[in-house]
Amino acid sequence: MLDAKHKVSYIVGMNKLPTHKRVQILSMLCEGSSMRSISRVCDVSINTVAKILEDAGKVCMTFHDEKVRDLRSRRVQVDEIWSFCAAKQKNVATMKAPVDFAGDVWTWTALDADSKLIVSWLVGDRDAHSAHVFMRDVSARIGRRTQVTSDGLRVYVDAVDAAFGGFVDYAQLVKKYGPAPDGDRRYSPPECVGATKVRISGRPRPEDISTSYVERSNLTLRMHNRRFTRLTNAFSKKFDSHVNMVALYTVWYNWIRIHKTLRTTPAMAAGITTALMSFEDVVALIDAAAPKPGRPKTYKKKAPANPA
Repeated sequence: MLDAKHKVSYIVGMNKLPTHKRVQILSMLCEGSSMRSISRVCDVSINTVAKILEDAGKVCMTFHDEKVRDLRSRRVQVDEIWSFCAAKQKNVATMKAPVDFAGDVWTWTALDADSKLIVSWLVGDRDAHSAHVFMRDVSARIGRRTQVTSDGLRVYVDAVDAAFGGFVDYAQLVKKYGPAPDGDRRYSPPECVGATKVRISGRPRPEDISTSYVERSNLTLRMHNRRFTRLTNAFSKKFDSHVNMVALYTVWYNWIRIHKTLRTTPAMAAGITTALMSFEDVVALIDAAAPKPGRPKTYKKKAPANPA
């Protein structure tokens, strides 16, 4: 067993961990383990786990951006899921050590209802600006007229219209909620007592106006990310780490994880690949993106030796 000092020197001295160790770390990150538990199980420094997550997040963002294009999605469902960074919004003003972007963090996701592919995601606020940026990205990835369904959040109306320019069949599923259960007002959501289907633009098919798939996808996102787990101290301490984890999760969900209903990956079901991806492939992407060692651009002059 290596102590903390040797753990750090191992990763620094070797420049990178063996592939199987990095695969184990990435796999545990996507199975809901906290960074400190991964550090203990894999016998590495927590700084090592953070660095691998950072590297994986960057390459996964690029990979998703390049590969998920020209989709033939017929039905797209969009939704938002809440979490927080560093502190809950109500406690941000009294933080002893303020952190950039502390407070509520919303992850916007768009899901292809047929292939279960995560079409697009965005981490930001739950406001009009984030909605416009998010829906523009969704529109840019779909190569045909599609039907979009969202919840009743008002900012979607202008965002969808601006992103698709009217070339979309858009509807909202507006849910109605009753009072919170007695004794559970703090943690339990109120009961949904009904829902209304509202056509916004185009000719959406009534039977396809639903957000069930994207809501179930968001449940998977919460279950497989320790940062999203409620009532724990495993929440994101840094905004960038939160974004990197969502990027890694998206590639895992789309390209690596076998969907139990489809019996294949969403990427294969969507027709954008015929090959099953693995965490070894993610590690290979990290290695390919790493800067290559080269000769130093400057040299320090040595002092002349004293004559004998």
